[in-house]
Amino acid sequence: MDSKETTLHPRSVSADSPHSTNKPPARMHRLRAALGTSLFLTLCLIYYTSSSTQLSFTASHTHRPPYAATILVQCAQLHAIPGPPPNFHERTRSDRLEPGTRPVLIRNGMLWTGGENGTEVLQGRDILLDDGIIQSIGYLGYLVDGPEALAGLEVVDAQGRWVTPGIIDVHSHMGSSSAPAMEGAMDDNSLKGNTQPWLRIVDAVNTHDMSYELSAAGGVTTALILPGSADAIGGQAIVIKLRPTSERSTLAMVLEPPYSVNTSFPDPNLPLRWRHMKHACGENPSGVYHGTRMDTFWDFRTAYNTAKKIKDAQDQYCVRAFNGDWKNLGDYPQELQWEALVDVLRGRVKVNTHCYEAVDIDAFVRLTNEFKFSLAAFHHASEAYLVPDLIKRAYGKPPAVALFAIYGGYKRESYRSSEFAPRILAEQGLTVLLKSDHPAVNSRYLLHEAQQAYFYGLPANLAIASVTSNSAETLGMGHRIGYIRKGYDADLVIWDSHPLALGATPVQVFIDGIPQLRDPAIVSKPRNFQSIPKVPNFDEEAKKAVQYEGLPDLTPNKTLERPSAIFKGVKSLHVVKEGLVQEMFSAQDDTNYGIVVVQDGSIICHGVSEGCMQTADASASSNVIDLDGGSISPGLVSYGCGLGIEEIFLEPSTTDGPVFDPLEQRVPRIIGGETSLIRAVDGLQFGTRHALEAYRSGVTLGVTAPLGHGGENREGFFQGLGVFFNLGAGNKLEEGAILQDITAVHMAVRHREGGVPSISTQIAALRRLLLYPAEGEIGVWFGEVRSGKIPLVVEAHSADIIATLIILKKEIRAATGKEIRLTISGATEAHLLGKELSEADVGVILVPARPFPHTWEERRIIPGPPLSNSSAVMELVSNNVVVGLGCEGMWSAQARNLPFNIGWAAIESGGRLSKEEAIALGSSNMMKLLGVHVDDESVDLVASRGGDLLDFDSKVVAVISARDRKVQVL
Repeated sequence: MDSKETTLHPRSVSADSPHSTNKPPARMHRLRAALGTSLFLTLCLIYYTSSSTQLSFTASHTHRPPYAATILVQCAQLHAIPGPPPNFHERTRSDRLEPGTRPVLIRNGMLWTGGENGTEVLQGRDILLDDGIIQSIGYLGYLVDGPEALAGLEVVDAQGRWVTPGIIDVHSHMGSSSAPAMEGAMDDNSLKGNTQPWLRIVDAVNTHDMSYELSAAGGVTTALILPGSADAIGGQAIVIKLRPTSERSTLAMVLEPPYSVNTSFPDPNLPLRWRHMKHACGENPSGVYHGTRMDTFWDFRTAYNTAKKIKDAQDQYCVRAFNGDWKNLGDYPQELQWEALVDVLRGRVKVNTHCYEAVDIDAFVRLTNEFKFSLAAFHHASEAYLVPDLIKRAYGKPPAVALFAIYGGYKRESYRSSEFAPRILAEQGLTVLLKSDHPAVNSRYLLHEAQQAYFYGLPANLAIASVTSNSAETLGMGHRIGYIRKGYDADLVIWDSHPLALGATPVQVFIDGIPQLRDPAIVSKPRNFQSIPKVPNFDEEAKKAVQYEGLPDLTPNKTLERPSAIFKGVKSLHVVKEGLVQEMFSAQDDTNYGIVVVQDGSIICHGVSEGCMQTADASASSNVIDLDGGSISPGLVSYGCGLGIEEIFLEPSTTDGPVFDPLEQRVPRIIGGETSLIRAVDGLQFGTRHALEAYRSGVTLGVTAPLGHGGENREGFFQGLGVFFNLGAGNKLEEGAILQDITAVHMAVRHREGGVPSISTQIAALRRLLLYPAEGEIGVWFGEVRSGKIPLVVEAHSADIIATLIILKKEIRAATGKEIRLTISGATEAHLLGKELSEADVGVILVPARPFPHTWEERRIIPGPPLSNSSAVMELVSNNVVVGLGCEGMWSAQARNLPFNIGWAAIESGGRLSKEEAIALGSSNMMKLLGVHVDDESVDLVASRGGDLLDFDSKVVAVISARDRKVQVL
């Protein structure tokens, strides 16, 4: 039926208006309600196709056309809502069953089922997976032996480990923004119009994205693949399973594909399936289309008004058809471009919208009420926790809120994000989801988002539900995924520890009953990792987040500065001594905690002896801080996030700005032309929120370099001179704010957009600077590099580029007789050259701490357990390479996670990394690699209550600074 042949126009009064006279007779609604939709449609078809039936509802009945039956069935379905057939859970096999899939019996698992609002746990139970679904749950040992034993049954002993439903990502661009990112594989945004509901992401999802295997190895089994946020209405989304299929097609990955995928106007006799659509408001569509929020919402209203007119015309058409008024009725009014948006108005589409601020949320809530459509979820929604009652006023059921756990502040509209938002929204009765926005955040670690939300106060049952059952319900797929129930899809994860424990890693992942991990690498963990982790109390901080609208004062309180203090209940004490992290004290058990006495910011006594108390002066005795089994350890060093050089990553007015790059542009003569080298210290900012958040998390020191000229990625060849500074200082003039004004020369050798300048050009420039004296500042500081006085820190990811840099280092030695100090940052493929890096005495800072193949030059990663026995950290450490951990530039909020990243690396090592070596990854190693020269006394110490700084159960309560002769109580 040609959509252009529409002959009817809507009346001025809507067919569903209370004043309309064009409603179907009330008896039709009563009949439909009594019989159910499926039986009602069948009876309609039989009734109106009977040759003897000539009954009409009104006197206007005329001779029925031959297609009347089809029209009446189509009209009868207008108010049908998608959902599974009533007997769905009686199925004995999955519609996604891959032939040859063996039955699997999982024995002795601790099952988190998703039942009872996520509080139901079944201990020591078995699960039978067969024909792609969960066939039975209970004590099923009889299936292994005896007459009922299943042929070909594979038995997996969970050994009491936790088993959850597969992790569900409700916001991903996997396949449409493929990894590695390449120019021809970025298909998530169309720039041909601001409202395009007719676009379909299923037409763009690449089946060769490296992310599928990686994310499945993190327990992710299902993802909602959304168009990007460049458009107000970006198009239709799809839900996929993350496993390879025998068909090898995109469509074969789609879970319950809507029938509209294969035809413009599907058979109305088929049961409806949920469709999904992406909307966006705020900065993204405004920026792309050079408009404002007003323009975006006018575009929304225009699009929805168009769809409403079509819907009203359809309703009026069907009233006439039901009344038997066939004269000049014409064709059923529909338009291919707008049919999906009409379905939104009919309640058949799960709409997910990218909206950050209260102003966006308010406008979108009004839009839903104006056009009477429901919303599945607000995404990103950084200010949702400030306006929970507003969200509840959305049309229909209150939408869920899909969030990052901690990432915020990277753009103006996310500046008021709060790590306490998940708990606050949950306390207000709203459904909280955690999502990845993959590849912006690697969805392999989506469960870690739930862990962080739990750390900051989201209840444990809701934290796990935020990536399983609640996600499934929001997608309209709660009838088959998100729970461990009989008849549900066989999507399960067996974890090596409690799902909310730091570093929890799958032992095995099943998608549609098919194991996804071949010979999984399993790290041995202590038994206590199976228990739910204890986390700190952040009640007061959560209250302040709302009280101050996301911007509570984070500045260290001067009134809480003390020269001396006594720390009791200390489980361990580590310090930096002679450039190495050393253990000074460790309690043997929980009944033998120690005491640490600090006077004028320096430790004067430590141990279990009460004699320490006698050494304290009167001021220290009045300042007793109980760590309750906590620790004191070196403050950590942040690098890579741009702390101190920018406040909001994507807001130029809050940053120092990019430096000039002589390989790409003319450098002004007034600063020395191409001989200039910019100093980060000159553009340093203090009191930035991300720096203060990091300080309160035990990351007290920072090294940063100028921002390179390279667009969003800040990857320009020339960066400049780094600076070492105190993240807790108030301003540059404060004593102890700048700890070392020049640390190292920072460069980057990477593939650029468009391939210019080439890698060989960049290496040639670097060779010339290192071999031949130059004029100006660049000559001075490269002279310092040549003499070995300061390091050269080069961002490089490709093993080939790293190998070239090692060769270049040897060239310099051969030509000058001197050894330069070279550090590679980024270093995604450095594990391929562990032995060579060690022999060349080249250190490495891994950015990010856990690798991902973002680009072609980062594709050869070592993924770590469960996909590989070794991790990037351990592969390098085992080759005696000095290793540090950094963070990615855009995610400055990530700086505070350095303790967790170090703890994760230690857990993943399976005991091969000592506590001292682990702490060094973020402290002494970083200072060595980045050219920091400080005496041991100048390294801050961090006191954490309740546990070790690297654990989930601790909270930083004080910073001890011998340099400043004080104890800062937080």
